Amino acid sequence: MHTNQAIETLREWDKKGRYVFTKHDLHSLFSQDNPKTLTESINRLVKNNILKRACRGVYINPHATSSDSYTVEHIAKALRRGQYNYVSLESILSEYGVISQIPMDRLTVMTTGREGTYKTPFGTIEYTHTKRPVSDILKNITQIKGRPLRIASKEIAWRDLKRVGRNTNMVNLEELDED
Repeated sequence: MHTNQAIETLREWDKKGRYVFTKHDLHSLFSQDNPKTLTESINRLVKNNILKRACRGVYINPHATSSDSYTVEHIAKALRRGQYNYVSLESILSEYGVISQIPMDRLTVMTTGREGTYKTPFGTIEYTHTKRPVSDILKNITQIKGRPLRIASKEIAWRDLKRVGRNTNMVNLEELDED
């Protein structure tokens, strides 16, 4: 892939609101390149600041005008594409004002995929596996317009926190009961 072609392709996807790509996405966009050439091209684009490596296999268009405050969620969604993922545990409980500590650089995500922790320049993503049935998950999470990942309700996040054995001492139970 030529640099100018890559810039133009990324610009077109930016107009469509997309600025986070997996290596597989880039292979689809630049399908004329063989895998070795694609890897070399991606490394060149990163070196020239046309792409920014978020973590292994995920890249950001740092010049995108469509970027928003949910970059770390876009990365989380890309890492576990094809799985059910939602913001829960400490991250969403903090947003609800139920815990006093605000996890500034950590996004806690429940997933039907693999557990794992990924450090990115935009914050750390921590995936916790859930065995809950998909029907139960979908009944208890909400999609917010403009937000890449769905979010758990207070009750579900509290249930997830207890279920996975996390520290429950920081939860303000009075705030948890309020609606």
